[in-house]
Amino acid sequence: MYSALTNISLGSLFLLLIISLIAANKVSKLIFSRTEMELHRRARKLRFWTVMPSVLAAGSISADVMLASISPPVFWMDRLFLRMPLALLALSLLWLLAWPRLQMLIQRTQSQREITPDMPRRRHATDTALVAPYKWLALVSAFLVYFILSPPVPFLMVEIAIPLTAMLFLGSLLWMHQSSRNAAASASDAVTVYRPWSRRARITGLAAVACAVLSVPLLIAMDASRQPGSLSMMAGKPDYGMIREASGKLVKSDSPVSHAHHSLPVATAVLTPDETGIPVTALSGPQEGKPDQSFTLTARKASMALSSGKVIEAWTYNGELPGPEIRVREGELVEVTLYNEDIEAGATLHWHGLDVPNAEDGVAGATQDAVMPGGSHTYRFVAEQAGTFWYHSHQHSKEAVEKGLFGALIVEPVETDHQPDHDIVVLTHIWDGAGTAVGNSDTLQRIQIQPGERVKFRLIQTDNWLRRSYTLSGTSFMVTAIDGVDLNGPEPLQNTELVLTTGGRYDVEFTMPEESVYLSIDGMRDRGLLMSADGTGEVPQTSRPSTVFDPTHYGEEASTPFDANSDFDRAFTMILDNRLAFLGGVPALYDTINGKVFPDTPMYMVKEGELVKTTIYNRSAVDHPMHLHGHHMLVLSRNGELVTGSPWWSDTLDVAPGEVYEVAFLANNPGLWMDHCHNLQHAAAGMTMHLMYEGVTSPFQIGVDTHNHPE
Repeated sequence: MYSALTNISLGSLFLLLIISLIAANKVSKLIFSRTEMELHRRARKLRFWTVMPSVLAAGSISADVMLASISPPVFWMDRLFLRMPLALLALSLLWLLAWPRLQMLIQRTQSQREITPDMPRRRHATDTALVAPYKWLALVSAFLVYFILSPPVPFLMVEIAIPLTAMLFLGSLLWMHQSSRNAAASASDAVTVYRPWSRRARITGLAAVACAVLSVPLLIAMDASRQPGSLSMMAGKPDYGMIREASGKLVKSDSPVSHAHHSLPVATAVLTPDETGIPVTALSGPQEGKPDQSFTLTARKASMALSSGKVIEAWTYNGELPGPEIRVREGELVEVTLYNEDIEAGATLHWHGLDVPNAEDGVAGATQDAVMPGGSHTYRFVAEQAGTFWYHSHQHSKEAVEKGLFGALIVEPVETDHQPDHDIVVLTHIWDGAGTAVGNSDTLQRIQIQPGERVKFRLIQTDNWLRRSYTLSGTSFMVTAIDGVDLNGPEPLQNTELVLTTGGRYDVEFTMPEESVYLSIDGMRDRGLLMSADGTGEVPQTSRPSTVFDPTHYGEEASTPFDANSDFDRAFTMILDNRLAFLGGVPALYDTINGKVFPDTPMYMVKEGELVKTTIYNRSAVDHPMHLHGHHMLVLSRNGELVTGSPWWSDTLDVAPGEVYEVAFLANNPGLWMDHCHNLQHAAAGMTMHLMYEGVTSPFQIGVDTHNHPE
């Protein structure tokens, strides 16, 4: 509903601009009518050009009012308190001033004589109250489109004061100009001759002057958006959110405030920072002791053949596509050494979803320098969470992931009593020139599984800007984990579609029946997984499931360290949207966080031990899988509806257009953490921000003068 209402409103306003410009042009030409008959005909046609923009404006207003009836204020404040009043103002001028005078002009020329209009009729045709409202409508429509392209989010009067002042100034000039035209028509009996080239020259000149004036602030904004050669990841504007006072109320804070921390347990590996702060390099995993598991990954280019025989040019870890599966056990000390053989862009290792110490997070320019050709970097951490994760490079991450610098990371639980007979990683990816594949297989896979055996699928969605569909037919199944965290009391599902966002994971378990079972990827019949007792058979005919899996009310309730009724120490509001902006001097319609693109996005400031709540609104036209590094968020509510059933923990939360999520996390992992959209082209275009612990610093830099380019 949100997308439909938004599209109706936006489409109506864009059409309104076009129609109102045509109407303004037509009403301006009334004075050039050579005969009374022509004046009458033109005046009658103007009735259509009066009604049509009114219908479009009414459509936009109606859609906005309906949106306000079903959505929180964040989605409609600018629409109802800014765009709707402007539209109503323009329509009021049109119908209260222009329409009666238009009807009177039609009556005065209804004889339709083939004579030159006399002075009273020509004066009527240039009446300011007749002509200026149409021009005002066009002007207001232009500013309505401006507020679509550059919405004032968050809604602050200071954001709209300058545009509104400019609109009123230009409107006054239009009114005065039309008054002078009316006076000129009244001062002479001579017929006003239409000289198109002269008129077009004047319009072109005025447009050139307007462009010259507008170019000044645009050039200033363009220059201001150019990032310096090197920039600290700590350059964002600190946002301290809402702080809980001693009275228990949450109030807006613009600076660090001391208050009682939450009583929940926190990490003890980090000491209280001194005046200079603790560098992220000190927030590392255990540096002493023999690791329980050691791995070596070498980033190199290679020509790789998929199962179909198609050959792709890839970036690989150890010459494998995807990279080698890293499988460890919960509680083990893991050491991974990364070498870069020939990836000129550089490489790192980020452990997506696994909450490691900050120095091990693998983000170029934030927690380390990128590993350039010939270099190496060693990561050491304790795998404290059992579950399904994945790793990928966080240096030029969009290009790196697309070309193959990723792999599965599986942490098995300490308890082995209830492990499945078959533990299958289903890591889906679109390879350039080859299409969708499961790992390196772009053909149908047949797997032999005996009836009665327990099967676990670990679904990992690596593709950029894609909501991938998985369908399991031939058996009932349970979703047992989301983003590496087990669900409590999962329930059997059938005829249910599983949809994963970029970076998201589901664990799915079932018992193999006598018949074959097929896992379909996006409904394709030629590259899924077909399981049967003898490893043969044909893909069954399937139809699209009738329902889509919704974690909001799935499973059984269980206790959590905090919930929606907890007293949060700090609260933030995150608004996802689109706006016309500059990034690196390039203008475009960018995806924004709280109206900004990096490095102007807010930097959420927290203290270790705080219980933090974030409310996420998506006002944009596309979904945004928001990925918070170093923490798992407990989803409290979705669209105002509390999450019931099993607790739902997520590190990559898919926020669809019009959706509102309330999430919370315990600030127990100090550092400088990225929080970004995992549609990686959005992140590369500035849809990224940071969660920053007070007292933590980073010595690393990003920018063209450095090798570090995390997105």
